[in-house]
Amino acid sequence: MPSLLTISNPIILYDGICGLCNRLNQFVLKRNKTDRFRFAALQSEFAGNVLQRHGVNPEALDTMYLLLNYSQPDERLAARSDAAVQILTELGGIWRAIASIVQLLPRWFRDKAYNLIARNRYQLFGKFQTCQIPDERYRSKFLDL
Repeated sequence: MPSLLTISNPIILYDGICGLCNRLNQFVLKRNKTDRFRFAALQSEFAGNVLQRHGVNPEALDTMYLLLNYSQPDERLAARSDAAVQILTELGGIWRAIASIVQLLPRWFRDKAYNLIARNRYQLFGKFQTCQIPDERYRSKFLDL
């Protein structure tokens, strides 16, 4: 595991071939002022091990996860809209305010909207043949390279 990873780094697990997921990673990287977030593609060995540990099928690529407290007794995995809300909260500023508003919506409603986008993400945002290699300045934040 890269030395830049600490237990305090939230780790975004994303579909590495999804155009939307890669755009969302770029969004987070540009706003990650405190350098907290790390990333790993769902297709990676790292993500597969984490998902199995949490009883999640590592073959299912339709969900974004946020891993919190990596390798600690209180390690937890936020999924779907809960992951998105937590990511916005961690970004702080206006994004935290937006997360607070979104969080007022019932989870079933948020997840229904999330699932609709997830089902159509390749058609709407494209699909890559392989996981994208991040820009050199961000490469150390990706745990699966």
